[in-house]
Amino acid sequence: MPGNSPPQERYAQARIAHWDGVARKLGRWQGLGGYYHRRLARIYQFAVPPGQKVLELGCATGDLLAALRPSTGVGVDFSPEMIARAKARHPELVFVQADAHGLESIEGPFDFIILSDLVNDLWDVQSVLNQAARLSGPGTRIILNSYSRVWELPLNLAARLKLAQPKLVQNWLSVEDIANLLQLSGFEPMRHWEEVLWPVCTPLWDALCNRFLVKLWPFRMLALTNFLIARPSPQTQAPLPAARSPGGDGPGGGPVVSVIVPARNEAGNIQAIFERTPEMGGGTQLVFVEGGSSDKTCEAIEKAMRENPRRRCKLFKQTGAGKGDAVRKGFAEASGEVLMILDADLTVPPEDLPRFYEALRSGKGEFINGVRLVYPMESQAMRFLNLVANKLFSLAFSWLLGQSVKDTLCGTKVLWKTAYERIAANRAYFGDFDPFGDFDLIFGAARLNLKIVDLPIRYRERTYGSTNIQRWKHGWLLLRMVAFAARRIRFI
Repeated sequence: MPGNSPPQERYAQARIAHWDGVARKLGRWQGLGGYYHRRLARIYQFAVPPGQKVLELGCATGDLLAALRPSTGVGVDFSPEMIARAKARHPELVFVQADAHGLESIEGPFDFIILSDLVNDLWDVQSVLNQAARLSGPGTRIILNSYSRVWELPLNLAARLKLAQPKLVQNWLSVEDIANLLQLSGFEPMRHWEEVLWPVCTPLWDALCNRFLVKLWPFRMLALTNFLIARPSPQTQAPLPAARSPGGDGPGGGPVVSVIVPARNEAGNIQAIFERTPEMGGGTQLVFVEGGSSDKTCEAIEKAMRENPRRRCKLFKQTGAGKGDAVRKGFAEASGEVLMILDADLTVPPEDLPRFYEALRSGKGEFINGVRLVYPMESQAMRFLNLVANKLFSLAFSWLLGQSVKDTLCGTKVLWKTAYERIAANRAYFGDFDPFGDFDLIFGAARLNLKIVDLPIRYRERTYGSTNIQRWKHGWLLLRMVAFAARRIRFI
């Protein structure tokens, strides 16, 4: 390998010879690895939706890459024996014999870059992560897993007893070590978690250990492998154009913003929405979805549109039921590159929307979630039991999703339209069940590994109308949501 120092070259040649030998024995060698690798494949299948452009470094025979059903799948391994077997097993994929330390022949960017049980075996982890950074785009996710050091002795013993593949000297990096190396290579670690408590196929027992117990303290401390997901660190952006007062002469540069306003029995708030919603980026579009009001909300919107001809507006009448249906209708009809939700009750001030825009546009987050539970609220903004329930649900959902979601039911959420289109395309995984619209978006964002950022706002009292939330009915529905998320996201 040109440019390598002699120690690195000797290190690489020893490992090539080792993995070539492992490849030659795969047809007749039987051990514990089969169940472990099937479990890894299931975890990666959850993290990587089908139809993505995927690069796997250290792909071995390509079985994991093939299990992800990529639109374009490229596997890299330095073992010629492994690559030969990968090409024979999965001719629909592309396999390249190369050292992960030098990937000049590979062209990116990729949607996902996978390093499964690879960093343990590398000479220079940072050098390989630098190569991954070169092959990444703004939306790339790098996902890796590596053995936990608590399993060093058990794995060595299993190899000596010929129950597992023999291994050469390993790096045994901690989660903190890997996160630091990712940051040095230009990645932002997003979350990490533990998997596989029992790596042996044992009916019922393996499911109990690996789907449930390993997610819980203290059992997760004994997990075999640690997973990490990272994204490229946000690039420094030019200063954003300032938000302007409504009805200004022309917006500054940047994407057009569509503000979706589900409105049912909110006639008294409509004029304030027109007056207080600022112009942002390349301009603000107001998309009203009226939900069968009894107080002439629709007429109030039509009147305000006539009185404010310079504002970009659309009005649609909802054909389904529930806020979630209204939000999906509004998103489908919006023409902006940025999508926002503004509740028509104005308990979240429209003047705060530019802060959501800036957090998204700057790259600090890819799904900006409003949070009502940080600052003190006005006295009548939220009833006490509702407040307690919201705090408890926020703890539950943050644990389930692996990212902080401090307030699941704040109406204001902001994301790129392209991200929403990906969420909608993968909606079948969760189903169309959410009457609020909040969980459809949050679950979808977590499923796509979007960076979720909580943005605190001051929650205000209603000045018109009454809430559409039914405390006990919707509280029971939230409990069902927790159980649903646990089954479909956490305990897979």
